[in-house]
Amino acid sequence: MALHSFRTLACTLAMALLSLSPRLASAASVAGEDWPQFLGPRANGTSLETGLLNALPKDGPKKIWSLKIGTGYSAPSVQSNRLVLHHRLGKEEIIECFNAATGASNWRYAYPCNYTDPYGYNNGPRCTPLLTEDRCYTFGVEGKLLCLDLATGKMVWERDTAKDFQIPEAFFGVGSTPILEGGLLIVMVGGQPNSGVVAFDPATGKTVWESVGAKNWEGQPMYDWPGERLVRWVPYEKQASYSTPVAATVHGKRTVFALTRQGLVSLEPKTGEVNFSRWFRSGVNDSVNAANPVVVDDFVFISAAYYRIGSVLLQVKPDGKSFEQVWRSPNELQGRPPPPEQRGTPALEIHWTTPIYHEGNLYAFSGRNEPDARFRCVELKTGRVLWDRDESWGKGRGKQPDVFGRGSAIMAEGKLIVLGEGGLLGIVKVNPEKLDEVSRWQVPDLHYPCWAAPVLSRKRLYLRSEDHLVCFDFSAKQ
Repeated sequence: MALHSFRTLACTLAMALLSLSPRLASAASVAGEDWPQFLGPRANGTSLETGLLNALPKDGPKKIWSLKIGTGYSAPSVQSNRLVLHHRLGKEEIIECFNAATGASNWRYAYPCNYTDPYGYNNGPRCTPLLTEDRCYTFGVEGKLLCLDLATGKMVWERDTAKDFQIPEAFFGVGSTPILEGGLLIVMVGGQPNSGVVAFDPATGKTVWESVGAKNWEGQPMYDWPGERLVRWVPYEKQASYSTPVAATVHGKRTVFALTRQGLVSLEPKTGEVNFSRWFRSGVNDSVNAANPVVVDDFVFISAAYYRIGSVLLQVKPDGKSFEQVWRSPNELQGRPPPPEQRGTPALEIHWTTPIYHEGNLYAFSGRNEPDARFRCVELKTGRVLWDRDESWGKGRGKQPDVFGRGSAIMAEGKLIVLGEGGLLGIVKVNPEKLDEVSRWQVPDLHYPCWAAPVLSRKRLYLRSEDHLVCFDFSAKQ
């Protein structure tokens, strides 16, 4: 190729790249992806990175850095060379920015926090930071919604949602991470009577719309409850769950799906108009919804683990305003006996992790507590269990067991990167025919509970427990 032609081609390619969104152009210019929000760049736990480890070395991957951190269950987020962690030390919640490659602290922003978990879990934040090229959004355990400058950590704006909205006290503090969709910051606030989900102007923090509550739930059928009676709304009803809203394109329209405490709500993101609601809640008061909805084309999968609530797959109708139920497991909740292979156990009953979807199947950890943990592959459109493995810890935690328990997983390069709640790291091939585990290794720095999913950015793997954050080299070239 002539030099002039080569330069012309290079210039054309460069202009095409610059015509893309700034975030995409930035990601394309480096070896790897950012992980700027809960569950990564596509908010579904998947990465497009390549050149990663195929198997874990005997002594584990190369450790780049490790930090003793404050309490919390939130995962870190990575934008370019900045990693942001939301954690708690003493009576303060701390938003801290680190150098992603070295672990050195760049800045920290702290504010008072008096939250004490009524069930004895730790008192740190549960929501993952949401990063853009120049902003950092966080949602604290007491409902403080903050916007900081990503470069300096200086305050841009804040909202105290506990004061601004009528919010019944949550079971485990605030735990639904905000999302950005259509130029709005959408947050499951949980306010009464109709502020379950609120949209804010991301530049100023001003309220744009409020939706979800008495108006959409009153008179709705209470699916799966005895007699399927109708909802009678009460002003003290909790609305917020521990599931993060999911934005997707369904039948050509952008839609936000929020799995609230009452169940699934489909929303028009620009206005907050409710398209439809589907009751999905355990009949026992002390229960939560925590796994994110999984949206595939016009199918929406939801699951929970309290008292056999199980899973449901819905299909959104072309009008976007209604749905059909494809399957329900366990379906004896509706008075119909399940097939023999599923009798007495739901296909999936997911406590807090979000399944990984790949080529028609869901890969997920099922079970409410450690003694009933399972690792499964389930066919999305049928609910059929393709394979299953017992991951239970027995009756007590005691010595760290050599199983994942209720693990978390992300997917990259055709493999699941799995972190068990006791700090066991594993690599599992994505295979619907069998559980194809390649290797496993107990991370010495980590211990129970590890409830944040792994984070992968630029071939570095970040793992956190309740009080440690570790960075590993996850490239194939160790």
